[in-house]
Amino acid sequence: MRVPVAILGATGMVGQRAIQLLQGHPWFEIAALAASERSAGKSYRDACRWHLDGEPYAGLGDVPVIACDPATVTAHVGRTGIALSALETAAASACERPFANAGWAVVSNASSHRMDDDVPLLVPELNAEHLALLDRQPRGALITNPNCTSLPVVFALAPILRSVGIEAVCLASYQAVSGAGYPGESAWDMLGNVRPHPGNEEEKLAIEPQKILGTVGPAGIVPADFALSARCVRVPVTDGHLVAIQLKTRHPLSPSDAVALLSGFDPGLDLPFAPHPLMIHRTERDRPQPRLDADRGRGMAVSFGRVEHCPVMGLKLFALAHNTVRGAAGAAILNAELLVARGRVA
Repeated sequence: MRVPVAILGATGMVGQRAIQLLQGHPWFEIAALAASERSAGKSYRDACRWHLDGEPYAGLGDVPVIACDPATVTAHVGRTGIALSALETAAASACERPFANAGWAVVSNASSHRMDDDVPLLVPELNAEHLALLDRQPRGALITNPNCTSLPVVFALAPILRSVGIEAVCLASYQAVSGAGYPGESAWDMLGNVRPHPGNEEEKLAIEPQKILGTVGPAGIVPADFALSARCVRVPVTDGHLVAIQLKTRHPLSPSDAVALLSGFDPGLDLPFAPHPLMIHRTERDRPQPRLDADRGRGMAVSFGRVEHCPVMGLKLFALAHNTVRGAAGAAILNAELLVARGRVA
């Protein structure tokens, strides 16, 4: 039997992407579409407008949307399983802990609980051992995905950190408009323009990578010991977050050795959504690019390039990931697969 998955926040962009990606999944089946009270009782088709390519509503247009409530969803499904949360921050703050306390394994895309002491900020290829934090939770499970811009950053940093150490990182992001959801950024703000990010992306990027790349200690995660400064910018691109990274390593590392570290980094994760290869090196001087590289590995791989000497920090490179797949819905599915593989789903 496949594991039932309830999509919380099914009407939004991340919820829609998760539904699309879960079609035909070998382990999971979508058992419930849940959303706000204003959507509950409607068919999925009537509750939202489909914004993605492919079959509209992924063939689930006639499925009823139910209230995003643990008792309602459990009764509808007939058991607990995985609650894949695509809720906005305020709704996630209110709903996710109650779902976990009701016995669900909650996999969240929201920022609400990312920095909680008992919640893993999970990237399966990098920190699967952080699942030990779940032993501190009273019932069920609650894990979170990183911010979509953190994903290409931590994949670029992890092999280098483990090999030669990192002292400091400066980065600048070029973020696609799909990261703002729908309707997202206005055309007036974005057309013919580059917009410094108006939200709190920079604050998230300043703390998330250290938790992801940290170690499990007696009181929670001991953050990785490096400083990070970020500037985030929204650009008129549909999908794919490109990040320019400059870093100072604790021991010397040549650009060619850095390329070898990143290209060879693949933990061999044997899960359906795990990409192989994980890190794809683009040798062209004008790559990676969102239009050409964001969909590599079904949107789950990370592309990098322009690995060069930096006269200020020592090393610089570009890294790119698909923000709504690897940075959101696909990351949640991979996290859910890891929960199942590690026996963390009842």
